[in-house]
Amino acid sequence: MMFERVFLVKIFALFVFFSPIAIAKSFQFMAIGDTSYVSTSQLDQLVERINHESARFTIHVGDIKSGITLCTDEMFAQVYSQFMAFDKPLIYTPGDNEWTDCHRKNNGPYDPIERLQKIRGLFFSSDQSLGRQPLTLEQQSAQAAFRHFPENRRWVVENISFATIHMVGSNNNDQPELPSSSEFKLRNEANIAWMKETFAIARKQSHKAIVFAMQADTFYDPSKPPESGFSDWLAAFQQEISSWKKPVLLIQGDSHVFKVDRPLASKGAGLDVVQRLVVPGAQLTDAVVIEVDPESTSQIFTIRRLLN
Repeated sequence: MMFERVFLVKIFALFVFFSPIAIAKSFQFMAIGDTSYVSTSQLDQLVERINHESARFTIHVGDIKSGITLCTDEMFAQVYSQFMAFDKPLIYTPGDNEWTDCHRKNNGPYDPIERLQKIRGLFFSSDQSLGRQPLTLEQQSAQAAFRHFPENRRWVVENISFATIHMVGSNNNDQPELPSSSEFKLRNEANIAWMKETFAIARKQSHKAIVFAMQADTFYDPSKPPESGFSDWLAAFQQEISSWKKPVLLIQGDSHVFKVDRPLASKGAGLDVVQRLVVPGAQLTDAVVIEVDPESTSQIFTIRRLLN
């Protein structure tokens, strides 16, 4: 009897050690952004191509139209329909072209805050992603203090944390000359809180890495405004990174040119864990494939363009 017990204990230990449940599986996802600058068929073609791939989901980092086209309800509805044509989940975070810049005459003009509310009501009306096989996501608006920010989303795949952050170009709408900039302060506070909470959860649950997706290229600003709309978030982000010490991938758009770099590597010890991807967009629209190996000790994220 004692021999049988010892044998069973050993068998159970081997089962736990080799069980695939305990090992996070490799997977891939797609990242796109700054779409339909040339024509609406641009996004249709991209959706069709991605639907033939084995990606778990796709992240769209905003700018669903160019900066010189109308911000109409009809345009929003068309893009919504295109997003719903993705076979797998599509997670979207807004860009500046679809609300911040809608005050321009060639965009309507429209009230940017009214356009933002329209986007929130259409694209973020529930805790489900877009696409034919939606993914249930955590929404920041579930928290009473941040009930106005349903667009900030979070989910976990194979022990990797994912979160969207609503930061946009045009200096993150920190533009005092525009009445619509009145919304900046509260959204900035919400974004920082969401980012910090994502790190806290990832630490508690021993996640292997974190992926943040946002529209703004936070490291590109040729106008160099005296007050950056990204400075508070970046300062808080660097503070979190210094104690996180695991891989972080930032997915950004806005500047349109495909780039993979480590933008904080020269800023201090430990900040080189941050890898940044800028998705190609505008006339250069393409999908980017991110291969994820959660068990890798050297390179969790491998990045390549889909169409080249």
